[in-house]
Amino acid sequence: MDLLVDLQARGLVHDTTDIAALGARLAQGPIGLYIGFDPTADSLHVGHLVGQLFMRRFQLAGHRPFPLAGGATGMIGDPGGRSEERNLLDVETLRHNVGCIKAQLTKLLDFEPGPYQATLVNNADWTASITMLEFLRDVGKHFTVNQMTAKDSVRSRIESEHGISYTEFSYMLLQANDFRHLYEAHGVELQAGASDQWGNIVAGTELIRRRLGKQAFAMTHPLMLKSDGSKFGKSAGGSVWLDPARTSPYQFRQFWVQCDDQMIGTYTKMLSLRPVVEIEALLVQHEAAPEQRAAQRALADELTALVHGTKAAEHAAQAAAVLFGGDPTTASADVLAVVAGEAPSVDLPANIEGLRVHELLLAAGIAKSASEVNRLLGQSAVRAGNRVLDADGLLRASDLLSGGFLLLRKGKREFLVGKVSTTG
Repeated sequence: MDLLVDLQARGLVHDTTDIAALGARLAQGPIGLYIGFDPTADSLHVGHLVGQLFMRRFQLAGHRPFPLAGGATGMIGDPGGRSEERNLLDVETLRHNVGCIKAQLTKLLDFEPGPYQATLVNNADWTASITMLEFLRDVGKHFTVNQMTAKDSVRSRIESEHGISYTEFSYMLLQANDFRHLYEAHGVELQAGASDQWGNIVAGTELIRRRLGKQAFAMTHPLMLKSDGSKFGKSAGGSVWLDPARTSPYQFRQFWVQCDDQMIGTYTKMLSLRPVVEIEALLVQHEAAPEQRAAQRALADELTALVHGTKAAEHAAQAAAVLFGGDPTTASADVLAVVAGEAPSVDLPANIEGLRVHELLLAAGIAKSASEVNRLLGQSAVRAGNRVLDADGLLRASDLLSGGFLLLRKGKREFLVGKVSTTG
């Protein structure tokens, strides 16, 4: 399928400059494109996947992606979508964040040498050395204040009680200069990004036209939104991060498994690399039996493999099967280690024969008293692996699973994982 037709079928085209001219240029041969990611945190989140996979679609179609880590623009902060100015990051924090984001940007694109090789760039490399006078002369003079204040995000900030500083007001010009530099240095002719970046991106095409007398292209994709219409962001508590230290592969996969039925079609078309015809067939299957969550599981497995690797995706899926009632005795040590990361855990002595389960459940807070444990045991509500524990609550050496793990289950969904601390 033609790339632009495919993007439109997936609902990934929001705005473009001269789409007919862009289509003609794409038909001529490989084009360079870039999308920028500012390092305002040390990890990207699921909302950034649309842009990352947008570049991957272009690369798979034979074009050259230039993912950009905003080491310079990250020092300023885009005023878009904010009611007040963000806190500026110190240099060390910014450098750390850039390093983390660079590592994440390399996972979804092919950086191996070749005609369609991805190239990672950092706008601090060409921005840090520019003097204020050079910037005003070479960039600032090509834009009027009228143009800049016409941008929705700037105008709304000007009209707010907080106003907008000159620092954030200049963000559009910095991004425009990024596009100009990448056009000249790498032949990047297309800048893409989320729909809220349209004003900044078009500013870049204007700067290229005025300074270089060349045509460049702009394209935006829709923002990835939650079912309530809000953006995915970096706010504490609600973010789903790409860094496995922040959001484990298991939690990442479960986020997609549990997403709303009303959003799964949109998310799958925007994010899955499957052909559109396969996605449409999958969604028909999902609509016929939504309780099976076939579309959610398919997207969860695909994205977890893309972001965290095939093995991590397999282990996350198998750990979910254990935690939702599957047979733990067949699980590998790697899978049980994933389970241990998602449930309370305790250390076990080398020999658990005759150890009372009371001590473990109380230590982990699974039960509040010995009498509660006795009551649970009397109700056959505690299992070690698949074995229902006797009323005495004594464990057996045979209860240990692969890798020296012990999986205790209270009721249907409450787990405790024990791990033998020594092998002697």
